[in-house]
Amino acid sequence: MFAITERLLLRPGWMEDAPALSRAIGEEAIVRNLSRAPWPYALGDAQTFLASPRDPLRPNFLICRRDDAAIVGGIGLIGASDADEAELGYWIGSAHWGHGYATEAGRAVVAIADASLRIPRLRASHALDNPASGRVLAKLGFRQGALGRIHSIGRGGEMEVRLFSRDRRSVVEQALAA
Repeated sequence: MFAITERLLLRPGWMEDAPALSRAIGEEAIVRNLSRAPWPYALGDAQTFLASPRDPLRPNFLICRRDDAAIVGGIGLIGASDADEAELGYWIGSAHWGHGYATEAGRAVVAIADASLRIPRLRASHALDNPASGRVLAKLGFRQGALGRIHSIGRGGEMEVRLFSRDRRSVVEQALAA
């Protein structure tokens, strides 16, 4: 599965992407905000990620700029495809922060989840010490929920998070009412 936005190409990752992927994500400032990525993040971690099986109903994408194909981040849906919900996860390389790439890629993936995959409910979270990610989720129509704690492999322990959710039904009802 692929998605094209005004400035971005969202595409699957391939094994030949491993060196560029490990460079793009391989900063502590990025990995510490993720739950599933190890720190330090090495070439072998990128190879393992790219070789792992993927559920076509829970796509994962590399976020690439359309003008030069550079990898600027990653985004995807996590969870069992037979479940009524999925988790949205994403990261952007620090050299690309502040350009709106997370919001632009997020809109494309949320549209896929809504229209193509018809996932009833999306959830997400962000580390409390990463408020920019919370602003992205708000722009994507997620509603802020409770505080929580999740394990972060990169931090080597628990991290405090703000939980978010987005119900496709309520979004469709709001659109019809407008």
